Amino acid sequence: MAMQNDYDPRTIEAAAQTFWEEHQSFKAVEDPSREKFYCLSMFPYPSGRLHMGHVRNYTIGDVIARYQRMRGKNVLQPMGWDAFGLPAENAAIQHGIPPSQWTHSNIAYMKGQLRQLGFGYDWDRELATCDPDYYRWEQWLFTRLMEKGLAYRATAVVNWDPVDQTVLANEQVIDGKGWRSGAPIEKREIEQWSVRITDYAQELLDALDGLGGWPEQVRTMQRNWIGRSEGVYMAFGIEDSDEVLGIYTTRPDTVMGVTYMAVAAEHPLARRAAEGDPNLAAFIEECRQGGISEAELETMEKKGHPLGLNAVHPITDATVPIYAANFVLMGYGTGAVMSVPAHDERDFHFARKYGIPIRPVIAPADWAGRAVRTATGTAGAPTLAIDGEPPLDWSAWNERFAEKGVLVESNAFDSLTSQEAFDAIAAWLAERGKGERRVNFRLRDWGVSRQRYWGCPIPVVRTADGGIRPETDLPVRLPDDVVVDGSGSPLKRMPEFYELGAGETREIDTFDTFFESSWYYARYCSADCDTGMLDERAKYWLPVDQYVGGIEHAVLHLLYARFFHKLMRDEGLVDCDEPFTRLLTQGMVVAETWYREGPDGRKTWLNPADVEVTRDEKGKLLHAVLKADGQPVTFGGIEKMSKSKNNGVDPQTLIDRYGADTVRLYTMFTSPPDQSLEWNDEGVEGAARFLRRLWALAVGEPAQESAGEVELDDADQEARRELHAILRKALYDYERNQFNTVVSGCMAMVNVLYKLDDTPSGRTLKREGLALVLRLLAPIAPHVTHHLWRELGFGDDILCSPWPVVDEEALRQAQIEYVVQVNGKVRGKVEVPADAAREAIEQAALANDNARRFIAEKTVRKVILVPNKLVNIVAN
Repeated sequence: MAMQNDYDPRTIEAAAQTFWEEHQSFKAVEDPSREKFYCLSMFPYPSGRLHMGHVRNYTIGDVIARYQRMRGKNVLQPMGWDAFGLPAENAAIQHGIPPSQWTHSNIAYMKGQLRQLGFGYDWDRELATCDPDYYRWEQWLFTRLMEKGLAYRATAVVNWDPVDQTVLANEQVIDGKGWRSGAPIEKREIEQWSVRITDYAQELLDALDGLGGWPEQVRTMQRNWIGRSEGVYMAFGIEDSDEVLGIYTTRPDTVMGVTYMAVAAEHPLARRAAEGDPNLAAFIEECRQGGISEAELETMEKKGHPLGLNAVHPITDATVPIYAANFVLMGYGTGAVMSVPAHDERDFHFARKYGIPIRPVIAPADWAGRAVRTATGTAGAPTLAIDGEPPLDWSAWNERFAEKGVLVESNAFDSLTSQEAFDAIAAWLAERGKGERRVNFRLRDWGVSRQRYWGCPIPVVRTADGGIRPETDLPVRLPDDVVVDGSGSPLKRMPEFYELGAGETREIDTFDTFFESSWYYARYCSADCDTGMLDERAKYWLPVDQYVGGIEHAVLHLLYARFFHKLMRDEGLVDCDEPFTRLLTQGMVVAETWYREGPDGRKTWLNPADVEVTRDEKGKLLHAVLKADGQPVTFGGIEKMSKSKNNGVDPQTLIDRYGADTVRLYTMFTSPPDQSLEWNDEGVEGAARFLRRLWALAVGEPAQESAGEVELDDADQEARRELHAILRKALYDYERNQFNTVVSGCMAMVNVLYKLDDTPSGRTLKREGLALVLRLLAPIAPHVTHHLWRELGFGDDILCSPWPVVDEEALRQAQIEYVVQVNGKVRGKVEVPADAAREAIEQAALANDNARRFIAEKTVRKVILVPNKLVNIVAN
């Protein structure tokens, strides 16, 4: 039966998806005799509709999974839903329905969209983190962590949203206000459940060196976040007190330049001093309104207030004032810092603002051995100079004062280098019991409590005597038939949930949603296990061989997942140290933005589809108007697709118009996976044209190859050589995940096949070429290739076909053309047999008529041969 002439993606895609479902094509079964490949894309939050970022991410993962399947590996590619979180509560408030209902309706719709795109998921392993069968096991693990002392409850300083009545992560605080409520954020000390990720800090850091399959950028970000430093802990005294003020510093070489101490507003010293100082109390209250992120501290105005107390220098016994400062956080280090304004920019500006002395004690390294003296600097503070040169300029202090060098004005430590002083000062303090060397980490324990409803209940019971114990009856189920109203967690108003009798009450905080997303990859391996968190199947599938997701998750999610994996390892649940062998961070999908500015200066963003753009022949923008009224609009640049800029493209519209294969092909062809994809409607149309062209090439082909072998003529042998050269490059590109050049190769193959003559030789090669290009394209455009493979009689299922192999014999050329140069200038060309010896190639070049003209009476000094390319004759 002849193939239909027109390419109808709706029909063939539905048929292919039905075939895969009926044959359970993507069901993963453990088989120790086969090499496994676990391919995973970061699961989505069920927001309601897929966006182009989803489509690109999941297409990349599906291409990799299908490619590895066609290479003969036993592939697992699952999908699920990151279903808990505040967005569901916000949507539930807006629509007046329970978060559970909103979440599950979104899951159903988005699952349908994923199926339409033909992604090869094993849906039998589907999970949703809001399902008690899932979260019961993280509750179980948390109780184990409590028993080990790795989970604890302690007071912590947090961002508190007084309207939403919950803790916010630093990322959820925008310009000092809650991202949803817009309310000014307060610093508040509340009891929080935390997990001791710091116990694993060194292992998490060291293991990064073994993650060669991760982008170096991500590993660097994690190293910086963990933030290992080697320094010195030292104890300053408190004047007229037996107390000490401990600090940690990586620059003990500057200790002789300390002129004040700074403590956090929440520090016990500051709180006690504020009891008798209303102005200090007001300052501490002001600090409560600020954020707690390091990024905010970097940009905010540095403020302070004296405590009326002095610290005693651990080496000189000199006294220096103590200030409460808004740039010191109680949650970092000891909540106190020694301040050396001559050698720290923040300390310098603070000292200038409050009239605190500045004492330079580190001279530039190139001044070593020279007579350094103190002089008056441009800031009116002492600075350093050497004879014959002007004093160092404070206005450019970063160039000399921030660097390490040699010590001056430092008594017994004078003339030591900064490294020598580090060792000497650390030893001096240790001998006297005033300090010690320490390794410190920027990483802080993971606070996992959230004062919200739509999350996994923390499995803890408060006993009648004020103690705590882990829940034993798991799972602790979250009531799901609840309508939230935005006035804090409704669990606080549900005694039927938290009252257990006998004076015991249940914890009403829920887990941070990072808790659920930190181990979902492992649960996929044992998704139907009801006897434990994981079973032996996890040891077959883990680690994940290829993980795909956005770089915005480089630190928190990926770091927490690595930590969680080590917790599960230490419980004997997994037997590998890291969860993800290779990581691909895909680029963003970006598009043009357009807007109009109103009389009040506010911008109204317009969707690119509603804008008519005129450009010149070079693509330069000439003008743009809104299609609806023909009036001008303003170009707002190329930005990530987002609702706020109204520059998103609805994938469903594209699927309905062009089919899933076109959408998949476009997102893979436009740019390499790790780079941004700039959206272009003409490019989508171009992808559709290519698939129609491929279809047309196959139309009319016989379903079975004609009997008997046909010898290819010379032209077709050259075309076959070209096909296999393209194939070699495409196979290499698949291994590098460079799918854009794979698509280019497929397009080049189709061009070659269109040029073949309608002869027995041409038809034979055309059939071979179609078998190559269909398999190459199958991971990227699976529906049309599935259909054509069957229609052309190549087999029942292209997924089960052998992966194409380069025919090395086809790449051998009978003749090779060499460029002939004389003294580096092209003078002719010669053809020689492919197996010609070096001497024969040189003789052919020397015999070239035009080359002989330029040699003339000259003497040939040497002949340089570049195999398969050129011969350069050197003569003078």
